[in-house]
Amino acid sequence: MLTVYLLRHGETTWNADGNRYCGATDVELTPKGKAQAIEAGALLKGISFDAVYSSPLKRAFDTALIASGKKQSEIVAVPELKEASFGSWEGKTRTEFIAEDPKLWEAWERSPETTRAGGTGSTAIEIATSADSFFKAACQKHPGGTILVVAHNAVNRFYLAYKLGMPLRNYRRIVQENSAITRFTLDENYEIALNQLNHR
Repeated sequence: MLTVYLLRHGETTWNADGNRYCGATDVELTPKGKAQAIEAGALLKGISFDAVYSSPLKRAFDTALIASGKKQSEIVAVPELKEASFGSWEGKTRTEFIAEDPKLWEAWERSPETTRAGGTGSTAIEIATSADSFFKAACQKHPGGTILVVAHNAVNRFYLAYKLGMPLRNYRRIVQENSAITRFTLDENYEIALNQLNHR
């Protein structure tokens, strides 16, 4: 059985600016975001991790660096954990891009597993199965182990919804605040047990 401590990255400059969608854009942490990562690190203190994994995007990698207390060389950047591409929605607030194309947002709300975010971005099933492939590999690499994983809002929520058997359109019912901790286990059949959600 693998134990996973899953974090969302700390607050970014775009999170702070009306919650603009970051997506695949490599946005920096704010000072508050760095402080949130420090707070997460305090909660994780004393836990022995077999490995620390992160999305390659700077906001996640820097959160992993701060929260884990590890050296940069000890954190493994994983492409499968990179945030969804939100296409034309990136850099905009939800209010802004819905006004531009309300039908596209309605399609995403109804069927994110088959609709491309922002018209040209990722689908929910692509995001969920990409993360799932990473976690299955981690189960094989760290049987009986404990790992820290730092990723993103959409990645974390779509993966959890997928593993819990929820319709992916309900992903926003799973809360993932900046640098909050979610803990779950995966057994030998990759079945999930959610132990803790969005803890500060």
